[in-house]
Amino acid sequence: MSDNSSLVLCDYHHSHIAQITKIYAHYVNNTVISFDLTAPDISHMKGKFGTIRRNRQPLIVATINDKPVGYAYASTYRTRPAYRFTCENAIYLDPEYTGKGLGSMLMKELLIRSKEFGFNQMIAIITDGGGEYASQPAGSIALHKKFGFELLGRFPQLGYKFNTWHGIVHMQKKL
Repeated sequence: MSDNSSLVLCDYHHSHIAQITKIYAHYVNNTVISFDLTAPDISHMKGKFGTIRRNRQPLIVATINDKPVGYAYASTYRTRPAYRFTCENAIYLDPEYTGKGLGSMLMKELLIRSKEFGFNQMIAIITDGGGEYASQPAGSIALHKKFGFELLGRFPQLGYKFNTWHGIVHMQKKL
């Protein structure tokens, strides 16, 4: 990043929601990284992030000069009680800030906070892009490998987006 001095990792605040919604919309509208077909509106995102916050689960926002440029969270993997110590992670970056180390900063902090929260395992579910989208998950898979996630398996053709079938990759890390 050109100016790390203004980079701050902070807890989510409701004032971040408009920019977070815009970041996520980019991935919905332009990539297969999200399997959402329509970008959720601010109200939907506010509800989602409000639930994560009420549950006191890790929810981190990266800001530069007070503008959100990325975010990460860990939320319950499944709703059945036996899964309560397992989380699924998500990291999204403003496209202008990819490939600059921000994902690693967010992942490092997310792992720390997730363990402190009491999660035992972290699951990453990553799109395994098909066709012209095959290269899109490479950065996410590499990031997770860098932090010790193990590849558990590939599930082909589970999602259909942009007129192409896409699979998913499951990765896991003991916290």
